[in-house]
Amino acid sequence: MVIKRYSNTDESHLFEMLTEEGEDWSDYYGEKGHSKYLKALESSFTYVIYDDNVLCGYIRCREDDGFGIYVYDLLVRKSYRGRHLGEKLMEQVCKDFANQPVYAMSDVDPYYEKLGFRKIGAIFEVKI
Repeated sequence: MVIKRYSNTDESHLFEMLTEEGEDWSDYYGEKGHSKYLKALESSFTYVIYDDNVLCGYIRCREDDGFGIYVYDLLVRKSYRGRHLGEKLMEQVCKDFANQPVYAMSDVDPYYEKLGFRKIGAIFEVKI
């Protein structure tokens, strides 16, 4: 497995994975959202994780002017779940932004609770 920063060469692999994930992600890959999401990716810190040539997951976050890093999207391909790839992506973000707190915006609270992250209001504080 290799984790690297997202680049334009990852675009087709990422949108293929989002499409496979289904309707929940259609705001990103759909006709209206695709170009908007490309702009969001350009203005974000995004990491992808590959198993050979298969994009198995990604994480997208933004920096809030020194107040913290906010994780907006974390997704692992269904066939790769259970291998701690989401944790590895979180660890990469925490390592690269070691001097700032990392927070996860979530609609999948049980996942972050399982990882032991502390919920603060509507977000989770990531501690690796």
